[in-house]
Amino acid sequence: MDYSELLTVAADLGYALLRSGAEIYRVEEAIERLLRAYGIAQPAPFVIPNCIIVSFVTPHGEAMTQVRRMPSHGTDIDQLERYYDLGRRLCREVPPLEEAHRQLEEVRRQCRTYSFPVLLCAYFTVTLFFALFFGGTARDALAAGICGLTIGLVLTLMTRLHANLFFKSMLCSALSALLACTLTWLGLAQHSELVIIGALMALVPGIIFTNAIRDVIAGDMVAGLTKIADALLTGVSVALGTGFALSLARLFWGV
Repeated sequence: MDYSELLTVAADLGYALLRSGAEIYRVEEAIERLLRAYGIAQPAPFVIPNCIIVSFVTPHGEAMTQVRRMPSHGTDIDQLERYYDLGRRLCREVPPLEEAHRQLEEVRRQCRTYSFPVLLCAYFTVTLFFALFFGGTARDALAAGICGLTIGLVLTLMTRLHANLFFKSMLCSALSALLACTLTWLGLAQHSELVIIGALMALVPGIIFTNAIRDVIAGDMVAGLTKIADALLTGVSVALGTGFALSLARLFWGV
């Protein structure tokens, strides 16, 4: 067996799972099960939110290790389920490593991508219905949808400029809150606070915080605390941006 290729396949699977938004303990479990299925007695994967280390000792006594750095990423539930299913299938069937690598590439190519207009439509729809959920009127919901469009545009632009999450969240929250106050001042919306809350729900790091708690419960304290800090910093950036916008609105328009 080519243990170097096995190491690459295991690292590729863990990298794909983590980038799709998997919990840390699930990534480590998937790597460990795959290596055991291919005859590795004591695999030793170690995963944190921005790094994957896969290490094991071959039956011939050779130690092998591969390190992968993880860039910032989001969550893709559809792709995550595909990789989970592939990992279970590889453990069950144990195909040749070339075939396993081919199947990984096939799943990667099946990743769904959405056009820019579709993403903007999603931001508009989500923020619109959140404003209705919090008790806003139809005019508030429409204003929140417009703010959601602004968030989508700014996030896309800032991502292309490689800005970090803190500044992206702060700028998006500031612009959406300022726009909400402006629309209220113009009479196009009735309750600026409901418009702001509905729009800001597009920036709330709910999935990150939920996965962080699950990692802590599973015993991955380093990963869990790192994600909690990430979620809290995102919340602070949203609060700073919104507070700055509200201060400006109160200063100029008294909204």
